[in-house]
Amino acid sequence: MRRLSGLLLAGAMLVLPAFTHATFAQAAPQKFTIEGDAAILMVAVNPAKTADYEQVLNKLKEVLAKSEAAEAKQQAAGWKVIRTKTPHSDGSVLYMHMITPVAGADYSVLQSIYAVVKDPSEQKALYDLYVGTGSKNLTLISGSVVVDLGK
Repeated sequence: MRRLSGLLLAGAMLVLPAFTHATFAQAAPQKFTIEGDAAILMVAVNPAKTADYEQVLNKLKEVLAKSEAAEAKQQAAGWKVIRTKTPHSDGSVLYMHMITPVAGADYSVLQSIYAVVKDPSEQKALYDLYVGTGSKNLTLISGSVVVDLGK
C-alpha cells in the first residue's frame, strides 16, 4: 500500500505541474489594432465616473508621450477624444475616439499604459480606476478616406 501511494504521489508530482501550467497559464493579451485611414471608436462611460475615465486617458497621453517607441508618438499625434454633450439613451456619457490609425499599433488603453508603467501597484490602481468607470466599447467604425475636402 505504501508503495502504491508513493507511486501515485511521484506520478502526481510529475504530471500536476504540467497540467496546472497548461490549464492556468494566461495567454498574452491580444492587441487591439485598427485598420484603415480613419476610425471612430465610441465608448460609453458611467456618468458619475467621467473624471476617472479622463484621468486614465490623461495617463495614456502621458505614457504615449514618454514612450521611446516612434509608434507611440504617431498614435498620440493621431488620437483625439471628444466627450459628447448629450448623454446616451441609457444615461451613460459617450466618448468618441477620433483616430488616424497606425498600422499594427495596439490601441488597448491599459496595455498601452502597461508598456510604460511597470510598477504592479500602479498598474493595479489604474486597472481598478479604468474598470470602475464601467466603460464599454459600443462601436468601432473604420475605413478609407475617399474624399478629402481640405485638399
